[in-house]
Amino acid sequence: QEWQKLNYDIYTLRQTRKEVRSRWKHILEDLGFQKEADSLLSVTKLSIISDSQNMSKARDILLKLSEETNIFPTSWELSERYLFVVDRLIALDAADEFFKMASVVYPKSPAGGERADDGQKAPQ
Repeated sequence: QEWQKLNYDIYTLRQTRKEVRSRWKHILEDLGFQKEADSLLSVTKLSIISDSQNMSKARDILLKLSEETNIFPTSWELSERYLFVVDRLIALDAADEFFKMASVVYPKSPAGGERADDGQKAPQ
C-alpha cells in the first residue's frame, strides 16, 4: 500500500511538472521561440546564470509569475529550474513580454484556483 501511494505521488509530481513545462513552452512559442522553446526550457546541473546581476531580476519576475498568474499550479513550489529559464529570457530581452503573455493566457482567477479550461485560451 505504501508503494502504491509512493508511485501515485511520483506520477502526480511528474504530471504537474509536465503541465508547468507545457504552459511555459506554449507561451514561448506564442512569443516566436518555436524552435528555441525546448532548449530555453532545458536546465541541467551544468546550467549557469548568464549574468549575476540578472539573478535578482529573474527572482522578482519568477515570484511575480507565481503570485499574479496561474502558470504554476497553486500547490507548486517554485523550482530553481525556472529561475534559469527567466535568466535566459532576460538575456534575450523577452522576460517582460513573457510575463505579459503569461498574465493574459494564465490569469490569476479571483478565487485563486485553476482555470477550468487549463489556460489553453489563445491570447487576444
